Amino acid sequence: MIEMQNVKKSFGNNEVLRGVSAVFESGKCNLIIGKSGSGKTVTLKCLVGLFEPDEGSIFYHKRDITKMEFDEKKKIRQEFGMLFQGTALFDSLSVESNIRFPLDMFTDMSDSEKADRVNFCLKRVNMTDTNKKFPGELSGGMKKRVGIARAIVNNPKYLFCDEPNSGLDPKTSLVIDQLIQEITAEYNMTTVINTHDMNSVMGIGDKVIFLHEGLKYWEGTNKDILQITEGELFDFIFASDFLKDLRRRATY
Repeated sequence: MIEMQNVKKSFGNNEVLRGVSAVFESGKCNLIIGKSGSGKTVTLKCLVGLFEPDEGSIFYHKRDITKMEFDEKKKIRQEFGMLFQGTALFDSLSVESNIRFPLDMFTDMSDSEKADRVNFCLKRVNMTDTNKKFPGELSGGMKKRVGIARAIVNNPKYLFCDEPNSGLDPKTSLVIDQLIQEITAEYNMTTVINTHDMNSVMGIGDKVIFLHEGLKYWEGTNKDILQITEGELFDFIFASDFLKDLRRRATY
């Protein structure tokens, strides 16, 4: 579990987060949604320690990362897995070497143990027999799966995903969503997903937090969203008049 308490973050005179409090639950897909400029990217960067909050606290199972010294933060970050928007794979490294990279950085496993772990993760994301391929030989969906394999190779407690379906077709997006959801439940991870994809929200949104102008405007499940009939969240979900009209017709 991760808990944010009254987190504030400004850049000059631009107050991006204006006191956000939220709980991200273990074993669930916790989604952050909101318009561009709402604060969702800054929230994710505060959670993973790329930004230091100006005020407030962030607890990882009761451990306040905002009050930790560098060595303590380094240790807790070893419990993180990260799936980047553009996958951030090393083009010059093979699939196997990309996935193995965190093991080389953070563990003292033997070469054979690392190979076993890499193969296990590749099998888990349905990417067996791709060890020697390079990122340039993979499709967008395959790269995402390799990115997920690398994110879970250290068996993290916390998984962060930044726009995991960016650039993917709808069918491949569903596959990636399902894989993230399965892995989250299987390993009881606290998964936090930053997304604008409403298909993801409705498909895997165990918990959804909607940010608006730097504040937590709404939270609930994907089922709760269906009950929204007005307000900022309604306008965000049904951004066009056509979709709003279609939704109203469906409820009559």
